[in-house]
Amino acid sequence: MDQKATMLSKCPLFAGLSERDLAAVSRLADEVTVRPGKVITKEGASGHEFFVILDGKVDISKAGKRVNTMGPGDFFGELALLAKVPRMATVTAATPATLLVVGHREFTSLLASQPAIRDKVMRALAGWISELSGGKTN
Repeated sequence: MDQKATMLSKCPLFAGLSERDLAAVSRLADEVTVRPGKVITKEGASGHEFFVILDGKVDISKAGKRVNTMGPGDFFGELALLAKVPRMATVTAATPATLLVVGHREFTSLLASQPAIRDKVMRALAGWISELSGGKTN
């Protein structure tokens, strides 16, 4: 498995994907470098991409207050792969950072053309939501 696929495999959304499936997703990923201070996502703005941090650090803030710092192997924006929903936080590069970026349009095209991947992602999403809600369902 290549580095892109390995990094993507850490996201719960891709938990059920095979190496072959991960390779298909990794082919969609672009590698970008950002400078310190670069706002990567802005709280409340429409999301269109998912990011995995390869190198460097980013600060996560909500309502203007820093709530977390993330580094290599961490990821953010995964909900933007499935729907163009508002960003839940502002993410700003704290250091020079290298990121993998997967776009919403490319990812939804992949899901449309490969229903098996779509089904695995939806099952992973359902499991993730269940885990976040403490396993409670209505």
